[in-house]
Amino acid sequence: MSHAKFMSAAEAAGLIRDGDTVAVSGNGAGMSSPEEILAEIEKRFLETGHPRDLTLAHSLGFGDRDRLGSNRFAHEGMLRKVIAAHFTWSPRMQQLVRDEKIEAYCLPGGVIQHLFREIGAGRPGLFTHLGLGTFVDPRRQGGRCNARSGETLVEWMRIDGREILRYKPFKVDVAIVRGTYADSRGNISLEEEAVDLDVHTIALAAHNCGGIVLTQVRQLVEAGSLKAKNVRIPGIMVDGVVPAPEQRQFYGRDYDITVSGGRRAYLEAAAADIPAKLERRIIARRAALELKSGASLNFGFGMPGGIFGVVAEQGIGDQLWMSVEQGVHNGRMLDDALFGAARNADAILPSIEQFDFYSGGGIDIAFLGMGEADAQGNVNVSHLGGKLIGPGGFIEIAQNAKKVVFCGTFDAAGTRMEFRDGKLAILQSGAVKKFVKEVERITFSGDFARAQHQEVLFVTERAVFRLAGEGLELIEVAPGVDVDRDIVACMSFRPIIGQPGPMPREVFG
Repeated sequence: MSHAKFMSAAEAAGLIRDGDTVAVSGNGAGMSSPEEILAEIEKRFLETGHPRDLTLAHSLGFGDRDRLGSNRFAHEGMLRKVIAAHFTWSPRMQQLVRDEKIEAYCLPGGVIQHLFREIGAGRPGLFTHLGLGTFVDPRRQGGRCNARSGETLVEWMRIDGREILRYKPFKVDVAIVRGTYADSRGNISLEEEAVDLDVHTIALAAHNCGGIVLTQVRQLVEAGSLKAKNVRIPGIMVDGVVPAPEQRQFYGRDYDITVSGGRRAYLEAAAADIPAKLERRIIARRAALELKSGASLNFGFGMPGGIFGVVAEQGIGDQLWMSVEQGVHNGRMLDDALFGAARNADAILPSIEQFDFYSGGGIDIAFLGMGEADAQGNVNVSHLGGKLIGPGGFIEIAQNAKKVVFCGTFDAAGTRMEFRDGKLAILQSGAVKKFVKEVERITFSGDFARAQHQEVLFVTERAVFRLAGEGLELIEVAPGVDVDRDIVACMSFRPIIGQPGPMPREVFG
């Protein structure tokens, strides 16, 4: 018999004690986010000052860049510490970190998910190569994000002659997750959610640590009415079920069964959603030339999303095998706030299993964003302009793909350009250089990539570089662009320049 109790969101919030470590599942703009429970936790704190001194742990970022999702924990006194992989969706949390109000530790998204699994299994932490040479390596920052953060969460060691990082386990007191249905025995099904993520892993960690598992669902159903293979969390692991009839698939968007994989819709050939901005359009078209039929392809959040429009424009989606870290394979990928979901997907796996595939080398070509790059080929996407962004699944993907195509504008802040008479004219360079002598934090290690013999390209709107043994080599230049004036003068270092060729003219069409 299940010991799960059915309760209100307020009753669930009342079960959380001061000092608890709370693990939450969620992604992007409301995917799998147990918003009603989180709202009541925030309300209780604002009214009573409790629960306070919490540790919040989550793998992928979730929120609305305002007040929802992880923003609900971003109150001074409510949090003592945060362990997460992505902070973009929570500017309030970013501010607490900047102001040294809380401890903050940033680890790779897949690492956090796998660490939850190790915690739940009672093993002595996660042993992996993931993060070597990056800012999470204890020989660098060890994932610490501000001066207040003094704990050692990661250890370096050598096993059988191989460098390894050990991510230390910690106790999880409360898991807060979301499903679509709960039956009267407390079994939880996610069958109409957009993604699966790490809900079972988080529940496992809390339950086997002697903590509690709270689950928000859209609807209660009779025992026996759920298909056994649709149950992701068995009732024996569930302590509290909170019905939330107004639950949405995303913030402000009703459930779409074609997004959850429950049914395939007839999707007319989409008008190609090519980026309107000139530089983004050029980057997307040039990066798309690296697509390879039949290869295992991964796409990151941000700039690479523009490639989906090129795929639609060329009608080549059926020739490609695409996936994202949330576990979705193929289909019509959604972008921006809905990144991580798709309509008519071929498969939707738990995110943790997708990260297993990635960390073992399952990606042939990855298309990822680029905040800044340096002379050694290091890339930073996690700490930009003093702001904590976080890598999400970037490190697992970038370190293990056979080929990486970084996509980003050449510079930023005030750049003006136009394409006329078959030439790209740089009218004004940006005030912020993105090719710098040394990146603020290393999210991708050029040295690690060279040791792994990875093929690495850096695609911008005016030039393309490749990772060479001695640093970055300029291999393509946009027509009309002067190498010395428009490229070298706008970098903080001089790249290797041999005989660069022209960027293909079709990318400027």
